[in-house]
Amino acid sequence: MDTANITCHIPSSAGHTGQLKQKVPPNSVYHIILATIVTLCITVTSGVCSKALSSSHPIFIEKNQDTSKLAYVSPLQKEAASRHRFVDRINKKYPSQNISYPAYGVAHIKMTRYINSKPIKINIVEIDRSANHLLSIKPQTAGVKLNSRAQIRTIAQKNNSIAAINAGYFKPQTGVPLGALVINGEVLTGPIYNRVGIGIIEEKEQTRFVMDKVVMDITIKSNKSVIKADNINQPRMLSTYTIIYTPHWGKMSPMAPKYGKVAAVKDGRITAMSANQIAIPEDGYVISAPARILDKLALEKNIEYDIKLPESFEGADHIIGAGPYLVKNGEVYVDVSAQKFGSITGRNPRSAIGYNENNELIIITIDGREESSVGVTLTELAYIMKGLGCTYAMNFDGGGSSVIYVNGKVTNSPAQRDGISISNALTISEVQEESQT
Repeated sequence: MDTANITCHIPSSAGHTGQLKQKVPPNSVYHIILATIVTLCITVTSGVCSKALSSSHPIFIEKNQDTSKLAYVSPLQKEAASRHRFVDRINKKYPSQNISYPAYGVAHIKMTRYINSKPIKINIVEIDRSANHLLSIKPQTAGVKLNSRAQIRTIAQKNNSIAAINAGYFKPQTGVPLGALVINGEVLTGPIYNRVGIGIIEEKEQTRFVMDKVVMDITIKSNKSVIKADNINQPRMLSTYTIIYTPHWGKMSPMAPKYGKVAAVKDGRITAMSANQIAIPEDGYVISAPARILDKLALEKNIEYDIKLPESFEGADHIIGAGPYLVKNGEVYVDVSAQKFGSITGRNPRSAIGYNENNELIIITIDGREESSVGVTLTELAYIMKGLGCTYAMNFDGGGSSVIYVNGKVTNSPAQRDGISISNALTISEVQEESQT
């Protein structure tokens, strides 16, 4: 039987064309043609399947695929694309630097820079929640009561944090935060000098940030009176101030002010009053005020207090007060005098927080007071934060408190190993996906 040389050009899934040569009988040629057609159909079908998979699940999205051209883009697909963009952006932003990615949407960068020929060691953590919807960004206190302190490792491990940084100021003797602190919508402490704070607004697919001066309007109301209160869970600054103390403060209230009293309130009524200390009811609170105010209030009922925040913080789940400002509206803005920070202007170890126009968070520490890292002034810190792309940034507590924790360890070099015990920290963790039933 005569034979014919048949050459089939078969496209592969990788886009290459291979050749298959074989001598076959003439009456089998139609079998070869049929096989070729089937092969081509399979190749085209597999390509369609590949696109279909890409449209249905993010793990099949190619690195640089433009999701905007897909008919439907799922939230997970958007997130996968955001992950690729985040890594690309970080790698381009910090070329030749020591970069690690402890979690999706979290980058840790270590670098050394020079200011006036003197070195500074910088730890940077950038967070993009659009690249990981499981990320949770929130402040944590050292203990259940405000008069607590702990090292950052202890605070971070309470919620299995990926990263953490020391946050607001605190009273060294007691650990009570000095400035506004709101966690999960509950006001734990009020502001001091109406200093700047950062608000964290957690939404389903993103986290938004706001930075503004924290001004709280606190009022005590009864069936007959409306009294303006000056603060909540803060040390007294003037004897004439009216201050509220909740169970977060501790078991006992502070001493009553000069010419003043403290009164325990429970179920809308004053249940006890003293010119000294008094126990804070677990399901109530204590008012510390001039005696004339409390003597009048003791005869009234339906006593309650209300706290209003500025409109700029509307919807904020968490607020951390510190300061001063470093960057405002994209420009360096260090309002030391306005926020009464004259004593911290020298070159020191620093911690700071900021965010860019895309709501990507940036936290940094800069080591100081050593030959290998001399520290920075607030103005130098402001220019660094602006250089990192922050449209808003503010200073956190610094000096011996400055400490950052990433992936299970302290990564900067505080004067005390693993850092001193602090009152509160900002933590970044991954929450567990809710199980579907």
